[in-house]
Amino acid sequence: MAGSIDGSLYWQGLKAAGHPIVQETPKLDLDTYIANYEGRTRLERLEHIASTSTVLAHDALKAGVVEAKNGKDVDAYVHFAEMLQKLTLNDPLGKLDQTWVDTMGKKVRMETERLEQELKTYKNNLIRESIRMGNNDLGNHYYAIGEFPSSYRAYVRMRDYCTTPQHVAEMNLRLLLVTVAQRNWMSLHSHDMKIRNANVRSDELSKIIPILHACGGLALLENGSYAEAAKEFLNVPFDFVNNEAQGGIIFQKEVITGNDVAIYGGLCALASMDRETLRRRALENTGFRQFLELEPQIRRAITMFCRSKYSDCLSILQSYMADYALDIHLHRHIGEIYHLVRSKSMVEYFIPFSVVTLDDMQKAFPSSEGIPIEDELVQMIQHGELNARIDLVDRLLTVPTENPRASAQVEALESAADYERQLRLRMTRMALTQAGLDLKVKGPNANSNSNGAFDGGEGNEKSSRKGIKSSFGGFLG
Repeated sequence: MAGSIDGSLYWQGLKAAGHPIVQETPKLDLDTYIANYEGRTRLERLEHIASTSTVLAHDALKAGVVEAKNGKDVDAYVHFAEMLQKLTLNDPLGKLDQTWVDTMGKKVRMETERLEQELKTYKNNLIRESIRMGNNDLGNHYYAIGEFPSSYRAYVRMRDYCTTPQHVAEMNLRLLLVTVAQRNWMSLHSHDMKIRNANVRSDELSKIIPILHACGGLALLENGSYAEAAKEFLNVPFDFVNNEAQGGIIFQKEVITGNDVAIYGGLCALASMDRETLRRRALENTGFRQFLELEPQIRRAITMFCRSKYSDCLSILQSYMADYALDIHLHRHIGEIYHLVRSKSMVEYFIPFSVVTLDDMQKAFPSSEGIPIEDELVQMIQHGELNARIDLVDRLLTVPTENPRASAQVEALESAADYERQLRLRMTRMALTQAGLDLKVKGPNANSNSNGAFDGGEGNEKSSRKGIKSSFGGFLG
């Protein structure tokens, strides 16, 4: 059901809070899209779509109410119900089910008390494995009800009761899951390194490494490090898609899917790599090529860029901007990524030419916002992204010509400075050689002075000091 922000208190409130609002119709099918996810990320993605897309908000909120009611997070259910009530007053799902809220709240409190009591019993009995599993169960419970700090603390307490490297790896995988939910990307890198250094068997580690690459790339993307994020995503083997649960967590459903790897990796690569690197690392990468088959539009965009068809590449990205704005991790970065790809395309387009008309540039790179091409070029030149000059009279973009005389002078000064440096080094070496301080390879007669080696004797030391003084005095004045 399409919506409008005009006259809607729901959308006006979000707009006043500075939340981005997408009114274009996305290409994604909500049911198909959200079916790829499980657990907390499913609720989070539905909430983001509901507070961003005027077209999908109603369906996303209805799905969110149902999903939250199937779980144990009472606050999440209340939040979705209140949002739906604000958007559409007459929707029956928006009416709060107070009976369910009270019943589930009581069940959650009883479950929390039971798990904490069991953990105390395990501690009194000093059974290490039971204590570890008790903290694990408590962490799972807190995670399910949305209390991430308590979940994190429970998982951390497992550390003192881990008896095998596999236990350490599983603990850190669960902490990895919580840090993603908390958006604590620095801690994610810390747990990544702990898993790698846990001395897990190679066959088990091979199943975990794809998860670390995928989650590491996600953290780098969120931090705006697109080049490093691209490297991580491009290193994810396609086995990740069908990987079995690790530490009881199906990361390719609860955190990041294979489709996400293709989209995030492809866009980060487009934003940070040149054509040759992009072709070699993405299109000719057998593993990542399989990911690209899941998202054909990303594969087409990369192919167009590598073939120097920049306008086609940008057109593909532009047509999916509404979809990417609805992604919970990508929406804050898609504008910057698109700008980087567009700027890079302009630079690549201009490389073969010495002069290009601004009209040709405008045709090759039309702006969806109606911004004159010269304004974009001015910004790129000022930021050092494009080495060119703009002739507004003749409407030309030209390569700046270098002054050969100035270049010759600079080159001569650099050569003179280098020659002076080399001369002083040679003079110093000659002085050291004359003073007998140069070291030579020791042979069978290492103790003999005939080979020129310095034996450190008293007489030799005095003569050497005199030699140094006379040599440096003679050579260096």
